[in-house]
Amino acid sequence: MSSNNMIPGDKKPERAKDRHSSLVRLMILMKPYTGTLIICAICVLIVNLAELGKPYVAKIIIDDFLVGGQAQHGLYSITGMAVMYFVVALLGAAFSMTQVRLMARLSQNILNTMRQKVFDKILHMTMKALDKYGTGRLITRSTNDVETINEFYSDVFLNLFKDVFLLAGIIVVMFIMDWQLALVAMIGVPIIFGITFSMKRIIKRNFKQIKQLIGRINGFFAENISGMKVIQAFNRQSDKLEEFRDLNKKYYHRTMMQVFLNSFLRPVMEVVNSLIIALLIWYGYGRISGGTLQVGVLYAFTNYVKQFFNPINDLAEKYTTIESALVSTERIYEVLDEPSVEDLAEGTHGGPVQGTVEFKDVWFAYNEGDWILKGISFKVEKGQKIAFVGHTGAGKSTIINLISRYYTIQKGQILVDGIPVEQWKLKDLRQGVSTVMQDVFLFTGTVADNLDMHASLDRPTMERALAISDADDFVNSIGGLEAPVIEQGFNFSTGQRQLLSFARAIAHDPAILVLDEATAHIDTNTEELVQKSIENISKGRTSIFIAHRLSTIENCDQIFVIDDGQIRERGTHQQLYDLGGIYYGLIKAQVEEKQPAGAQP
Repeated sequence: MSSNNMIPGDKKPERAKDRHSSLVRLMILMKPYTGTLIICAICVLIVNLAELGKPYVAKIIIDDFLVGGQAQHGLYSITGMAVMYFVVALLGAAFSMTQVRLMARLSQNILNTMRQKVFDKILHMTMKALDKYGTGRLITRSTNDVETINEFYSDVFLNLFKDVFLLAGIIVVMFIMDWQLALVAMIGVPIIFGITFSMKRIIKRNFKQIKQLIGRINGFFAENISGMKVIQAFNRQSDKLEEFRDLNKKYYHRTMMQVFLNSFLRPVMEVVNSLIIALLIWYGYGRISGGTLQVGVLYAFTNYVKQFFNPINDLAEKYTTIESALVSTERIYEVLDEPSVEDLAEGTHGGPVQGTVEFKDVWFAYNEGDWILKGISFKVEKGQKIAFVGHTGAGKSTIINLISRYYTIQKGQILVDGIPVEQWKLKDLRQGVSTVMQDVFLFTGTVADNLDMHASLDRPTMERALAISDADDFVNSIGGLEAPVIEQGFNFSTGQRQLLSFARAIAHDPAILVLDEATAHIDTNTEELVQKSIENISKGRTSIFIAHRLSTIENCDQIFVIDDGQIRERGTHQQLYDLGGIYYGLIKAQVEEKQPAGAQP
């Protein structure tokens, strides 16, 4: 349910439901490791029994031997009790270490699986879903939120069980030893729980704001590092730094609020703890004087009260971690539950693409009602070369995104080889269509990695692709297929990256080749080489061009002029030029741009 449709009275139950659901999901993730959890639980029980036993051993030494003067023999002696105290402490330490190591292994196994699931989900999301989340939010869910859940498993979950069991054990032992002192010790419990739970809404709300700000910061870094050349070219460093300062300041204030909330709880616990111990000593002294209470019992009680408030302190501090983990779980499962995913095997029609493309009265909008394409109709026969031209924002790039079914149209029909794209198996459809974008993206690795893209292509196929795209000369000069490629291919020039993108497309032998403004960023000296490469790679294939430089499409079989989401003109270069319409105006404008100032056209 969207926020627009939700009535105010529904909000609290929905949040409670989400919180409960998140906790259940955290528990379900541990189901495959039930055996390890049982061993960890046994270790925790032994550790807690050791903690409960140490004050009682001290009580026996004080009341039986130091005050009572009982005869000592064997283990029932000061020496025997001291040895027993040491053995209990040693066992507690050993089992505590075992529990920590087992729990760390369990949590890392869970997180390893969760990271893989999140990335796998992102890989299969539709473009519309990826647009909705944005880079920063997805990075935050894949890293920061997963790490927060790590804290829940490794630092909270089993310690939560340990603390609850220890609290229960201390209460039982104290009431067995002296119920009156136990009641005095319980006075501070309602105060602590009252303070803790009164703060839970503030803590959860603050955590959500912190998570949102982390996502915005990650997105800001990703965007600005990618666009650093633009920032430096326009001298916008100061402006961008100021933007980041504002964002960082908001994160700082939210984080400091969290520090305050965390720092507030422990001092309150310490004050209440000290108050209860003072009451115990005051009350116990009177009873010792009256002969109704032993010194060892009072000593044991002061130790138990310290132990009693330690787990309460931990529970109060861990509460913030639990709330953070629940928020992170909601955010992670928001991604994992995203319904807009692609199934590469879905569809009834498979096999190789032949190369015929047809649009029948296609209407499309990224946002409902905001039409980008309005009744587009055309047909491209196998082996033909066509081009789309028009002003920026006219809808040219949208057309090629729809051919590969990156988005779903609202009206009309798109056919590939006479089959609606919705019926094609997505894997086969996209294997038959290769798109070369104007902004080339290369992955870190080698030239071979970027050509192959894990398709297991053989070396001759990749070398042939380099030769056809005229990229073989410069690639061989830098080390061939094993030549390194740094992040985004920035160790190559713009033209070289473009040629590599051509080679990557051709290596996979597509039936339909789409070139989206492939020469937009190429300088004049490189354009001739790139144009030759385009001629080579488009031979024998259905080729679709989105043209910035109209001189590159003069030999196309048909040219479509797109304006305001509609096809306004269609025909060959000469036909459209003679028509004297939009296409003629575009050519004239480009000719005038190339001429020196003051020159006659």
